[in-house]
Amino acid sequence: MLEQLTEHLERGGVLSSDQIRTAVSLLTDEHVAAEPKADFLTVLARKGETTDEITGFVDELRAKSIQPPIDAATRAGEILDVCGTGGDRLGTFNISTTVALIVAAAGVTVAKHGNRAVTSQAGSADVLEALGIRIDLEPQEAARSLRDHQFAFFFAPRYHPAFRHLASARKLCAERGQRTIFNFLGPLLNPARPSAQLIGVPRAELCEPIARVLQSLGVRRGMVVSGRAGDAQLDELSTLGETRVAEFYQDRGFATSTFSTADLRLQPATLADLTGGDRNANAEIVRRLLRGEDRGPKRDAILLNAGAAFFVAGKTKSVTEGWELAAEVIERGDAIAKLDALAGVSR
Repeated sequence: MLEQLTEHLERGGVLSSDQIRTAVSLLTDEHVAAEPKADFLTVLARKGETTDEITGFVDELRAKSIQPPIDAATRAGEILDVCGTGGDRLGTFNISTTVALIVAAAGVTVAKHGNRAVTSQAGSADVLEALGIRIDLEPQEAARSLRDHQFAFFFAPRYHPAFRHLASARKLCAERGQRTIFNFLGPLLNPARPSAQLIGVPRAELCEPIARVLQSLGVRRGMVVSGRAGDAQLDELSTLGETRVAEFYQDRGFATSTFSTADLRLQPATLADLTGGDRNANAEIVRRLLRGEDRGPKRDAILLNAGAAFFVAGKTKSVTEGWELAAEVIERGDAIAKLDALAGVSR
């Protein structure tokens, strides 16, 4: 059946809801070999995934995930996730993870969904672990942490057991140099089902379709960004050039735009100034930023992205106001205190 679906895609066909349901069932079936799975994913990517197809895959995969028991009071407020899809291969430090801690320190409830590194030296799970924060919380523990500490990390392999049957096919695609739909599904599969999301993608043309998927999934406030860094694209808002933005909010409709940093007081910087290292090096970068010790270009990057996160969460009325709040959170010592508290809880 998977071969038939692959042939359908090769002819330029679009997958229906029933076909997506069948495809996901076969892709996550341990008895189906890796090669036909990889062939299907390759042809789907080459055809180009439609917004409806991406939404359909997310719906089917979320139905197979483990849901944390989040209490009604926490669910009633805004729950934010801020993350990049990865894949820009630029070796920057863990910007979105740093931002998540700053935003949580200001009282925003942050459900961080992530994994270990795939295309970088240190993923969000790696650096949080190096910072002393547990990444392997049981669903009940994660829900309590979200309620009591405004932060919880949802480690993707724990919540998406069906993905283990996709590993061989994804590896085969990677060996072929072929990206797949799974390269950008991660942020869309957060088991906490956040109401607000800031997502970074490595290609500007992905901003609008991913934002429209978020909107169709019931997210109330969403922003998808891809920033310029010379000839490259960052899966973050960029302090090195313009950022392509697609966004939507309850109080206003869907919009696309280009965000410029011309009005911000940025320090001169290059991509090398944002480069990170392994998990331990990146953990030290995060600590220095949260303590307010690093006041260079890395700080500008986290203030800009935290500013956007605060705005998406409805905490501030603009990205600029969010930038100022992020700086205050660091200067007051709230950011490093949040890290210390989370690490203390984890021990």
